[in-house]
Amino acid sequence: QVQLVEFGGGLVQAGGSLKLSCIASGAPISTYRMGWFRQVPGTEREFVAAIGWNGDSTAYADSVKGRFTTSRDNALNTVFLHMTSLKPEDTAIYYCAANGWGSFASKEYVYWGQGTQVTVSS
Repeated sequence: QVQLVEFGGGLVQAGGSLKLSCIASGAPISTYRMGWFRQVPGTEREFVAAIGWNGDSTAYADSVKGRFTTSRDNALNTVFLHMTSLKPEDTAIYYCAANGWGSFASKEYVYWGQGTQVTVSS
């Protein structure tokens, strides 16, 4: 069983940056695809980014491409999401997920974190 905890959310002005961390415990994530998703209350959870088990493959939603970067450190059992040029429409709860399958933009993951709030003010 894998537990995921996200860190790094907060309030930032438009144009600013934040770096989210997702720390896994309970089992190594080194063989898992990892994903980032976000959700505004009352709307569907949407795909943000995904990274393959060794970090060589990544995928991003069109809305964040060129602004967000995901990376991982398997030795630390941690995945990161570096967000730059943030916009008010990036405001959401951001979730980390582990052990995904299907296409890289799939929402099919076994393990999910509790989420961290990111708020971008205009």
